[in-house]
Amino acid sequence: MASQGWLGDALSAIGNTPLVKLNKLTGASDADVYVKLEFYNPTGSYKDRMALAMIEGAEKEGLLRPGDTVVEYTGGSTGSSLAFVCAVKGYKLRVVTSDAFSDEKINTMKAFGADLTIVPSEGGKTTPDLIPRMMKIAEEMGKAPRTYRTDQFHNRHMLKGYNKMGEEILTQLGGNVDAFVASFGTAGCSMGVAEVLKAAKDTTAAVILVEPAESPTVSKGLSGTHDIEGIGSGFVPPLLRKALYDEVLTVSTEEARAMARRLAKEEGIFSGASTGANVAASLAVARRLGPGKRVVTVAVDSGLKYLSTEVYS
Repeated sequence: MASQGWLGDALSAIGNTPLVKLNKLTGASDADVYVKLEFYNPTGSYKDRMALAMIEGAEKEGLLRPGDTVVEYTGGSTGSSLAFVCAVKGYKLRVVTSDAFSDEKINTMKAFGADLTIVPSEGGKTTPDLIPRMMKIAEEMGKAPRTYRTDQFHNRHMLKGYNKMGEEILTQLGGNVDAFVASFGTAGCSMGVAEVLKAAKDTTAAVILVEPAESPTVSKGLSGTHDIEGIGSGFVPPLLRKALYDEVLTVSTEEARAMARRLAKEEGIFSGASTGANVAASLAVARRLGPGKRVVTVAVDSGLKYLSTEVYS
């Protein structure tokens, strides 16, 4: 991307997002906490990075050709990002989603031209069986001629999109990172950034994962129902690699929502519950590490995606 603005189509606006320091939520005895503002991406989400990487990866391998249809199962942010990328590139998109996810996400996918199949949830919650049900429907759709299934939980191309985020973080902080904290669904972001941080010669950053307290699948081997959109799928994501993370913390749905509200009111960072979970966990890490250390986390998307949900309604 050019330093004096964007050139080319809307896809060139993906990435190179700001990194800002929290000033009110941390105390004098805490480490500094920096937040990567991923809502600066075109659809307001860090999923733009992975969507572009998955589509371009398929194109380079000859798996996706002009006129083809893309199929994906998604809670909405990946679908919105894929719909955006497919709109620019001229592909049709079929999405399997659910009423467990916000109206804003569903309407965004429709606005970009996606064809939606909506799977009923149990009371609007993310239950352990919801994502597997969506995956099965998408798998059947993917058998149609001239169809490419991105299959985000198994798609390694996405890591390249998040590698770029890791490179940006190192550049923005001069390589001085002590901990990276990230909630996970596919684990694409946490693993993509971790690949870069762990390979950096002068950085010894710990990578700390965050999952819902109601569904501590990786940390405790338990799956349950929660309401933090985009994370806690109820199974261990295939892209997750133990060698690339150091610890797993848990944050409850209510803690995540409350922190999202505080972020908006006290720091001016308008986001959703998964970002709230990221920051709540980061503050715990900051208290542990103490002054002089640097913790980095991610504002994964915009609070505009959650105005109709219990986070803000």
